[in-house]
Amino acid sequence: MQELSFRTLDVFTRQPFCGNPLAVVLGADGLSRTQMQRIAREFGLSETVFLLSTGDNSAPDSAPDAAPDAAPDAAMRLRIFTPFEELPFAGHPVIGAACTLARIGLVPPGSELRLGLQTGAGVVSVWIRAADDEVQAELTTIGAPRFGAIIEDGAALAALAACLGLAPEDIGGDAAWPRTVDCGLPFLLVPLRRPETLAGIEVDMSRLAVTLRQAGAFGVYVHARGYEGELRCRMFAPGIGEDPATGAAAAALAARMALETTVPGERWHGSVVQGLEMGRPGRIELGAVHTADGIGAVTVGGHAVEIMRGSLNVD
Repeated sequence: MQELSFRTLDVFTRQPFCGNPLAVVLGADGLSRTQMQRIAREFGLSETVFLLSTGDNSAPDSAPDAAPDAAPDAAMRLRIFTPFEELPFAGHPVIGAACTLARIGLVPPGSELRLGLQTGAGVVSVWIRAADDEVQAELTTIGAPRFGAIIEDGAALAALAACLGLAPEDIGGDAAWPRTVDCGLPFLLVPLRRPETLAGIEVDMSRLAVTLRQAGAFGVYVHARGYEGELRCRMFAPGIGEDPATGAAAAALAARMALETTVPGERWHGSVVQGLEMGRPGRIELGAVHTADGIGAVTVGGHAVEIMRGSLNVD
């Protein structure tokens, strides 16, 4: 019987019981993929992240395509699981893992550090700042965003609206239409004309799963400008349901905003508020640079607060 330490955090928030909850399992070297999947299912959170040394050789049933050898410039290796599958990348597990590393002493209070964290998608550069009473982190996505086709066909829009319990005329506005964008994990971005429509979404998850397969997306990120100009968002995905704060989806939205609202040489920056409808509000800080070649890497940042510490037993 192996005993492992874990911590849970609320990510993209300064307030306990807000933002997106995350389980972080420490010292996970040697765990098999099956064991990690069972642990993630036991926690039952949208994601659980396992921290491994860069020299770890996982047990034989781990998949090479989901867990490549750690790069030499990575300080730690991460494996990220939903209750049902392993993901190559996700934003709030990377931010939460980075904040955990600060809390266990890698970043002394009052200091800052930039390091690399190995994910299934590659090495993610993360900046961490530790203060006496709070920790925050900011990741830089790997490579340039990938943009899918814009969905503006009437039949496709009607099908998408039906998945969300909305009318087709609720979708769009300001010349923006649904589009899949990938900053490490692809999301179907769906702009709404009015922010109050967000509260009325009722997802048909089986129909949404079909739509997402057709769009080549992991989940749908529905968003609208609030009355004070802030971006308000909700994310839905099969196997997860609704997620209260989604870093990879927010990164995709930042990339699209930079592409469509700035010109080469400008930087787009802003924040999104997510989780209000779930009673778990969180805030994600974003940035993206519009270069002569398109949109460069995107930054995603926020705070995290620790909620629990404990140990778990693994056969």
